[in-house]
Amino acid sequence: MAKVAFIGLGVMGYPMAGHLKTKGGHEVTVYNRTAAKAEKWAAEFGGRAAPTPAAAAADADFVFTCVGNDDDLRSVTVGENGVLSGMKAGAILIDNTTASAEVARELHAAASAKGCDFIDAPVSGGQAGAENGVLTVMCGGDEVTFEKVRPVIDAYARMVGLMGPVGAGQLTKMINQICIAGVVQGLAEGIHFGKKAGLDIEKVVEVISKGAAGSWQMENRHKTMNEGKYEFGFAVDWMRKDLDIVLTEARRNGANLPVTALVDQFYGEVQQKLGGNRWDTSSLLARLEK
Repeated sequence: MAKVAFIGLGVMGYPMAGHLKTKGGHEVTVYNRTAAKAEKWAAEFGGRAAPTPAAAAADADFVFTCVGNDDDLRSVTVGENGVLSGMKAGAILIDNTTASAEVARELHAAASAKGCDFIDAPVSGGQAGAENGVLTVMCGGDEVTFEKVRPVIDAYARMVGLMGPVGAGQLTKMINQICIAGVVQGLAEGIHFGKKAGLDIEKVVEVISKGAAGSWQMENRHKTMNEGKYEFGFAVDWMRKDLDIVLTEARRNGANLPVTALVDQFYGEVQQKLGGNRWDTSSLLARLEK
C-alpha cells in the first residue's frame, strides 16, 4: 500500500481515484476544484479530501493529475498551492490529462528541480473504461520511474505501456485521436450511405463488422448512431481540444494530417451549426443528416 494523491475528479478521475483506493488498496487523498465533489468521493470510498492540491500531495508517494487542459494542469502543479509545492523529494507525479508534449516536458523539468520524478500517462477508453478500470495508459518517462508507477496504475488499467521518454505518452495519445477521428468519420459516412440506399443498418453492420471494416467504434457506437442518439462517451468539445493539440504538434514536427484537419472542421460544424458541443464524437453522422 502506498500514499496516493489524486487531483481532478471529473468523469474520468472520479472512478480512477476510486480504483486506486478499492482495487489498489492505497491510502488516497483527493482534491477537486469543486470541494463538494471531493467530499462526496471521500464519503463514498473512505479516503480523504484536501483543501488544495499541495495539501493533497503532502507526504504522498504518488501524485496523479487528471484535469482539462494544459492551463488547468499548470495551475494544479506549478501554480499557487500546486502539487509540486507540497510534494516530498522522491515522490512521483503521474499526469493522466490529455495535454501537449510540451507541457509534459515542462512538468518533468519542474518536478526534477524539486527532487521528484514525472511520468506523462494519458489514457484511452472513455468514461466506461474509467468506471470499469480497463483503461489503456500510454506513458512517457524513464524506465526506472515507469516500473515504480506501473503497479499503481494497474488499479485502473488493462494495458500500460512505456512509449519512450517524457512526452512520448502524449504523442502516442495524439496518434490515438488521429486514428479515432478518421474511423468515426468513415463509420458516419457508411451509416449515412446505407440509410440513403435503403439498407437495414443492423444487418449491414452484423456482416461487415466481422471483416476488415470492423472496429471498436462500429461495435460500440453504430446502434446509437443509427438511432440518432449522441449522449454516450467522449464529448465533441473535448475531442476538438485534443485535435487542436494534435494539429499544433503536426505544425511543429511537419506531419501532414489532411483527414484529421478536415474532421476537426466537421466537429466545428457540429458545435457551431448543431449546438452539439456536449454530444459524443459519433455525432459526425448528425452533420451529414442535417
